[in-house]
Amino acid sequence: MRTILCSLALVALPAFPALAGPVEDYEALREEVWEAALDSSPMLATSVGDRRGDGKLGDLSLAAYDREIAEARAFLARLNGIDAEQLPVDLQIDYAVLKSSFEDQIEASAFDHSRYILFTNRGGWFYGFDSMPYRSPLFTQADYESYVGRLEGFEAYNADGIARSREAVARGLTQPCEPMQGFDNGIRQRVVEDYTKSPLWRPFAGERPASVSEEDWTSLKARAETAISGGVLSGYKAFLDFYTQEYAPNCRSGTPGVMATPGGAEYYAHRVKSFTTTDMTPDEVHNLGLSEVARIRAEMETVAAEAGFDTREAFIEHLRTDPQYYMTNEDEYLRYTQALAKHIDGFLPQLFGRLPRQPYTVLPMPAAVAPGNTTAYYEPGSLENGQAGIYRLNMTELDQRPLWELPALGVHEAAPGHHLQIALQQELDIHPLRANGTFFTAFVEGWGLYSERLGIEMGLYDTPAKQMGRLSYEMWRATRLVVDTGLHSKGWSKQQAVDFMTENTALSAANIDAEVNRYMTWPGQALAYKVGELKIRELRTRAEEALGANFSLRDFHDTVLENGAIPLSVLEEHVDRWIAAQLAEQGE
Repeated sequence: MRTILCSLALVALPAFPALAGPVEDYEALREEVWEAALDSSPMLATSVGDRRGDGKLGDLSLAAYDREIAEARAFLARLNGIDAEQLPVDLQIDYAVLKSSFEDQIEASAFDHSRYILFTNRGGWFYGFDSMPYRSPLFTQADYESYVGRLEGFEAYNADGIARSREAVARGLTQPCEPMQGFDNGIRQRVVEDYTKSPLWRPFAGERPASVSEEDWTSLKARAETAISGGVLSGYKAFLDFYTQEYAPNCRSGTPGVMATPGGAEYYAHRVKSFTTTDMTPDEVHNLGLSEVARIRAEMETVAAEAGFDTREAFIEHLRTDPQYYMTNEDEYLRYTQALAKHIDGFLPQLFGRLPRQPYTVLPMPAAVAPGNTTAYYEPGSLENGQAGIYRLNMTELDQRPLWELPALGVHEAAPGHHLQIALQQELDIHPLRANGTFFTAFVEGWGLYSERLGIEMGLYDTPAKQMGRLSYEMWRATRLVVDTGLHSKGWSKQQAVDFMTENTALSAANIDAEVNRYMTWPGQALAYKVGELKIRELRTRAEEALGANFSLRDFHDTVLENGAIPLSVLEEHVDRWIAAQLAEQGE
């Protein structure tokens, strides 16, 4: 999705006199955008070591959303007044990123879905709040003061989220019923009787830090106790009451796709373009998916034959049911995954010339979000906050989480996938707005899926089971193209989507159910993976053919990653310039 990862608070936008030229005009505008982002996104400010966001959560009100869109329009108008061709190449990339982000934000605002749909079956503003203990610097008294201030601000923040969601109900923009089953249980788990059992109490569960006096520590703990036992827990309870009494009774039945909502077909077409950063239509994406499914299916049949099975289906049944591929002990499963992650790290210098300083760790998902969630996800860290990246594992239903999928899962979520790319982006010598404030799903998830393929070059898929695990994961992303567009533009039922994924992937029934639920409540997001991966593979093939024996895989990877997340069209132009420069150096 083309977006700036922050809400931009409206500031006065006086008429500015022309500066010395396009470069100065652009750099001044970019700095204003960055400052506005820091003003309106307190957690972003904290993540880069800027204290202006201390004690704040931001503004989730509809009025704030409208101000953000008004400001985006004003910024875009000024951006369009700058002649991009007069900028140096690095600033042309910068310019393209901002322009794409603002255009997408403004286009999205034309749909009520963007204004009122604030949560999916797996999360919303309340889920992100749970991770605050892990995303907050906790070194000094000021850090703890900021943390407690955010606890104290949750009740009002949550009330704004409920107000907008209540309007979603009034406008018929609720989520479909089936994928939301059990959603209330995740909220109910947060409504604990004992405030010390809340994960938000974790910063105060240990000993007093030396940087805080005993008197101040006592005061901070008392405030935190009041905030959690009062505003936070009452906020969770208020959302639970709203969800069970107002939202769930008005969930959508019948066709689960967003096409069944007012303006849904047009909204979905926008989402396709937004998440893929292309001009592809839903039909074009659907047909691409069918083509990829056929290609990968043939590869799976070859692997099944090599494993001694008569059919692909027989091998998949073996992989799904043989106990040798599953663990029952959570600690053993976690240690196995951690060891595999460290093994993968040893290959990275062979594939990259530039690696991030920030490390990552492997930890379980919080208990409140694990049921019904995907197998794993990644949480970015922050050097400024003293936080490592976290590769989160779902420890529920281990009988549905085979070991043969872990190599592909690890390279996608951690390294060389999400952790390497996102941590490196934070450390690049680019403007902080780009390093910390922009996110393009097609690039980020496309890189994650491309990284799964790098596991071949690392020798990770050294058994037919692991090979099928990689192919199943690739097939999973290919079937998404078919299923997501089927649900949201062709009127598919959930069962049709489940049947298609069951027929074509080796995923377990629990994973397929969780994934289809995700697609139903998060239209378009799942399309980004395969579209992005295919573009990166296309560019690698182009570079290999053009440069021949002089092609360097390490240099290619560094080139792809050196601008952070960017639209696919901008990436293609950048790689083409790199190929041309390499050829020029060779005298060709």
